[in-house]
Amino acid sequence: MEQTLPLGAGASHACAQTTTFPPAARYRTTDRVLQILLNGDLSRLRAESVAESLGMSCTTLRRRLRADQTHYQFLLDRARQYRCEQQLRDHWLPGKCLADQLGYLEVNSFYRAFRRWTGLNYSEYKERYHN
Repeated sequence: MEQTLPLGAGASHACAQTTTFPPAARYRTTDRVLQILLNGDLSRLRAESVAESLGMSCTTLRRRLRADQTHYQFLLDRARQYRCEQQLRDHWLPGKCLADQLGYLEVNSFYRAFRRWTGLNYSEYKERYHN
């Protein structure tokens, strides 16, 4: 049985999608990293601090994630997408505020990621779903 991580803001939203991961028994490190990212402060969580909280070196974390056929940046991006969608489901925030909450140092990096996730730019998304 596959485990899914809901990453959609609902059927009416353009960013509705689901990322599927293989069973947890095979991907314990991936699951643990995702839990830390989903529950933590994304503006402060770096691979080094996640590795430390898991009691391993950064090199070991990279090796275990590679064995799970993923990498830290991919998991961070999925966590940011999920948290973005959760926030926008509750209420609208200016892009600069949301970018800061999600740990982006540059607001333009957030806007590029948002367009990759949804196929819409931030203002188009607001017009379509939050008016």
